[in-house]
Amino acid sequence: MRWVVIATLPGVLAMTYYFGLGVLSNIALATIMGALLEAGMLRLRNRPIAPALTDTSALLTGVLLGASLPPASPWWLIGVGMIAAVVIAKQLYGGLGHNPFNPAMAGYALLLVSFPTYMTLWAPPQPLISDTLWAQILGTLPTSQLDALSGATPLDAFKHKAEGLSAEQFWLSAPLPEQTLAAWYSISLAWLAGGVLLLFKRIISWHIPIALLGSLVALATLFHLLDPNCFASPLFHLLTGAALFGAFFIATDPVSAATSQRGKLLYGMGIGVLIIVIRNLGGYPDAVAFAVLLMNLCVPLIDLYTVPRPQGHSKGAPGALR
Repeated sequence: MRWVVIATLPGVLAMTYYFGLGVLSNIALATIMGALLEAGMLRLRNRPIAPALTDTSALLTGVLLGASLPPASPWWLIGVGMIAAVVIAKQLYGGLGHNPFNPAMAGYALLLVSFPTYMTLWAPPQPLISDTLWAQILGTLPTSQLDALSGATPLDAFKHKAEGLSAEQFWLSAPLPEQTLAAWYSISLAWLAGGVLLLFKRIISWHIPIALLGSLVALATLFHLLDPNCFASPLFHLLTGAALFGAFFIATDPVSAATSQRGKLLYGMGIGVLIIVIRNLGGYPDAVAFAVLLMNLCVPLIDLYTVPRPQGHSKGAPGALR
């Protein structure tokens, strides 16, 4: 998992460049809280603490969740997310290797459903150090200033464009500054660079990310061809949300993903399809977390029909997974 943490550096650095030190404060708080929660739960379970902390799984969860949150999120918001990720989604299921859901996305989904206002406070690109950084982290920033700092992400702006406004009219109205679009494009490409590193080092296989991105592009293209005024282009879906981040760093979690090659292809395709369906027809602009968690639920069924069985065993053999 150390290589996965290392591979997140391009994306984290790109986010920090465009959105300021609030990105690093998110990750720092999330990783510290994750380590403390992991140690506390292991102590309660009478399990050795040192081996679990040195496998860097808690560190990776903190990095992934911290990078998913709006920059300079309040400390308590990060704390709730890490409790959901480490305590509920991981340790209560038995710890690393037993969790059926991706811990970081479980924490993120809980926060998105429970605190939607805070989870949509994505500011436009800003200086590395902002005047309100500490007030945001401590949660003491007045509501009026908090609203002034918030801005729509490209996916959010397109999702909630005025009713009846065509895509061409949307872009001509210039709802988003060019620097905002450039920031999101650059960040997505930075996550792609980290994903390529993971493929090159053979930390992950190509099956899940390629299947995910392929199905996402195919379905987004179909929607766009059917109604280009209502549905965004596949390139927009790829570069303005968490698609590339999710394809290489979230969906490829070895514990909660499918295990066989065929299973990984089905799993990745399912996530890609769900992302586009939820983005285009659902209520959330970005849908990576929900898509991953829904496909996590399908993993036992996928593995049942795709994992090769030992020779001489049939589907209905005693002891076979049912």
